[in-house]
Amino acid sequence: MTESFRIEIQPVTAPGGHTAWLIEDHSVPVVSLAWGWDGGAALDAPEHAGALALGAALLTEGAGDLDMLAFADALRDSAIGLSFSAQRDGFEGSFRALLPALPEAVRLANLAMRAPRLEAESMARARARAIASARAALETPRGQVGRAFWAAAYPNHPAGRPTSGTVETLTALPEQAIRDALARQLRAGGVRVAASGAITAAQLSEILPQLFAGLPAEAPATAPPLPGFARFAPVVVPVVSPQSTLQFGQPGLPVEDPDWEAFQVVLRILAGGGFSSRLMEAVRVQRGLTYGIGGGLDTLFGQGVVVGSAATDNAKVAETLAVTREEWARMAAEGPTQAELEDAVAFLTGNLPLQFTDTRRIAGTLLALQRNGRPLDWLEGRNERLRALTRERTTAVAARLLKPEALSVAVAGQPVGL
Repeated sequence: MTESFRIEIQPVTAPGGHTAWLIEDHSVPVVSLAWGWDGGAALDAPEHAGALALGAALLTEGAGDLDMLAFADALRDSAIGLSFSAQRDGFEGSFRALLPALPEAVRLANLAMRAPRLEAESMARARARAIASARAALETPRGQVGRAFWAAAYPNHPAGRPTSGTVETLTALPEQAIRDALARQLRAGGVRVAASGAITAAQLSEILPQLFAGLPAEAPATAPPLPGFARFAPVVVPVVSPQSTLQFGQPGLPVEDPDWEAFQVVLRILAGGGFSSRLMEAVRVQRGLTYGIGGGLDTLFGQGVVVGSAATDNAKVAETLAVTREEWARMAAEGPTQAELEDAVAFLTGNLPLQFTDTRRIAGTLLALQRNGRPLDWLEGRNERLRALTRERTTAVAARLLKPEALSVAVAGQPVGL
């Protein structure tokens, strides 16, 4: 199956200059669209952290002449799923609709972006939810450690701040800051679009101008470039708990690096392959230090950052970290075995078709490819490139990119021995 798997992506250009990638499939009468811009929460002022994320939550709470209930009814009556989200470095919208409801989905999505009502009652309700969520995140070791890790890794950059804001910034957030955040982000320019399902290139070309009609023509502002990962000494966040949660990481590589795929294979063998990974074997299977440990590349601002996590008894934190560093160093020094390489490549090539079983996932995958600057035929050649990887090359990539001495860790709990 993997040998014959082919992906036909059509580039579509619409009147007015909007472009999109399309995978056409008329087997079921469903259409999914995804679109996005650069920018995201990075454009929020530090004192207004969470403004864009809050704005995203409000876009489907009434627009134009439709109040919150009328807008929800319009989506429900046509079985349309519409959503918006803010990321650290971007902003995305998407919908999924049956083919007969496509014009209504486009109309409602455009109305939400062009004329959100942003009523005081909706803002108050959304703010309360966001504050409760931010407060709840800090009640768990996982939430505490994530916040501490990113703040230490990028102390002077928006990547170090919570995308959804903090209790403090959300509480003090002016309503105008939410309006300003949406106005900065929702533009007709600079947008990437992906589509999948029962829609032709001609139909997609026709609806694109309608989707972004009435939005300002200019692209959003450019977010500040990501600085280098700041290596840091272990950060401990005291949390009363019998277990500690760990988050560890190191610098990765730019998305355009020619070793991107080879490094993904290395990381799968080291940390990302479930029970087949070296970390799971060494930390859980051989020593019983944790129920699970793993990691991979987190992509933001065009950079891949290696991030992993685990949880263990407070008394076993130091040993867990020591074993993790040993495995990190062993992979950097020796690289993968031939058997490990073959297993990882077999999984990754065999798994590719599973990403193309649902129109929403397909549209999201196409949008991610565009965001990472991939060419139109990148996926089509992926399996061949993976099968061409040799042990010599992956060993060299592991030696170049894995940095045991740069592995930084944050711990939330009451760890012993750090």
